[in-house]
Amino acid sequence: MIMVGTMAITLWVIGMAMKVPIAVRWNMMAILIGAVILGHLILPNGHPLRMATGGDARLWVIIFVLAVLIWGYRKLLGKLRARVAQNEAPVVQSGSFSETELDRYARHIILREVGGPGQKALRNARVLVVGAGGLGAPALQYLAAAGVGTIGVIDDDVVENANLQRQVIHLDRNIGMPKVHSAAEAMKAQNPFVTVLPYHRRLDVENAAALFAEYDLVLDGSDNFATRYLVNETAVATETPLIAAALTQWEGQISLYDAANGTPCYACVFPQTPDPSLVPSCAEAGVIGPLPGVLGSMMAVEAVKHITGAGEGLSGRLLIYDALYAQVRTISVKPSADCPVCQGRGARAT
Repeated sequence: MIMVGTMAITLWVIGMAMKVPIAVRWNMMAILIGAVILGHLILPNGHPLRMATGGDARLWVIIFVLAVLIWGYRKLLGKLRARVAQNEAPVVQSGSFSETELDRYARHIILREVGGPGQKALRNARVLVVGAGGLGAPALQYLAAAGVGTIGVIDDDVVENANLQRQVIHLDRNIGMPKVHSAAEAMKAQNPFVTVLPYHRRLDVENAAALFAEYDLVLDGSDNFATRYLVNETAVATETPLIAAALTQWEGQISLYDAANGTPCYACVFPQTPDPSLVPSCAEAGVIGPLPGVLGSMMAVEAVKHITGAGEGLSGRLLIYDALYAQVRTISVKPSADCPVCQGRGARAT
């Protein structure tokens, strides 16, 4: 018993020192107990190793079963809590602002371009963010802080140590947690007056249309072209305005795509997936940490402007930001009459 306990403590301490996710550490404990039980079943009675580990396999079987029951209970409880969080009613979506909200959003309200009506529009808005990674992290934080009433976030990934260099919404203690739940936790801590709906799943052709139909605006912070084209096709089909950004190494670009209101769609501007060697992933080519913060914050700004009607948005314009040389360029983009996705709908709308 003492030997097994010592081994368990040693493994746990080593795991903590190496910052191994807690789920992996519990798996190590399960493997250890499983190995002890197997040893008791294989080795003959009276064997020194059996005697040093308790002498009877039944004790370890009971410990193992109790541990599995506790793990299953915690897993079930976590799922129930996540379901409650997803389905909970919005805090306040209509009527007057509370004193706390008025004080919180005062810097918005005194802006001529936003004011009280603009802040109410933000509270009544429903925005879906695709991806809770580098671009989604700052966008989600600022949407929540700005008081966007309902914010959905869809991502099937979990927080990894390598994410924390740039995905600032996630904390070290949340390594191993689904990104959507980690992000929702941070957003609710930032602003309890907003409703956050996390979807821990991959966006695909089966769920995209129904999900987009529930929102007024979509922000695409995905990191692959397959998802970007799916988001664009669904946005066009559901006539949902789309703010999309992308980045690599030191450079990023952003635009607003709304073919139903005269702009090109994403496929008009980027009709074909580029050669992978020309646009390597962040894992392959690297990315400077603050760059997603810049582009993700731009996404949030454009979302706030679109919702409140303030200023001039990026519809029909592609903004390109070069962080390495501190340059910003804006180029005009037009709908393509032979676009296979929107069929030149934007050209006809103008």
